[in-house]
Amino acid sequence: MSATKLYGLIGRPLGHSASARYFGEKFLREGISARYDLYELPEIGAVEELLPLDIEGFNVTIPYKREIMPLLDEISPEAQAVGAVNCVKCTAGRRVGYNTDVVGIRHSLDALLGDLQGLKALVLGTGGASQAVQYVLAERGIEYLLVSRDTTRGNLTYEDITPEIVAEYRLIINATPVGMYPHIEEAPALPYDALTGANYLFDTIYNPAQTEFLKRGERFGAQTINGVMMFTSQAEASWEIFSH
Repeated sequence: MSATKLYGLIGRPLGHSASARYFGEKFLREGISARYDLYELPEIGAVEELLPLDIEGFNVTIPYKREIMPLLDEISPEAQAVGAVNCVKCTAGRRVGYNTDVVGIRHSLDALLGDLQGLKALVLGTGGASQAVQYVLAERGIEYLLVSRDTTRGNLTYEDITPEIVAEYRLIINATPVGMYPHIEEAPALPYDALTGANYLFDTIYNPAQTEFLKRGERFGAQTINGVMMFTSQAEASWEIFSH
């Protein structure tokens, strides 16, 4: 029997993560001799402790998708263009970074929008997930504005979002952790009653499957998609990188 290979996820906190369960079930189902563990790191420098474990590869989540980059030996051109890494392959002591979030975002937008053209988008948040969203929107030729609590990081603050803006920017993407387990009662501060059936809401969060953001959108007729497809697509894309 082949030796058990080790993979994992780094981030903080990780109580919301389904990665260990997802990969554990995948390994069992497909007869793969491997283990996937969660590593809740107090700071990014602690990632050095993984190397002596002979880890074959690891995923990266909040808040380290950008912080991991200076610690890598190589970064794929796409991850470099995105400005964030969520997948690291370890080979012969070298760490190579990739971004598979973009795969999940592409699939999710295809499912939500089909071939719909001419939309404008609001992207909530400016972190690593937001950077992947921005990359895919640019690929699709979708004009967007960034929304942030920090006036120096976005085009708009949440207080700036009016019903008129919601009517013009019909696609709204939550790329923040607001509403993620265990804080499932929270939602980004938006004028939800201005939403209509012409709006599209995409939440990159997958736990819970229906966030307060999506619930409020559906209440006013908006078309929605959660982060489950993004999660599973990026996980499978990561496995392709890890295993080849």
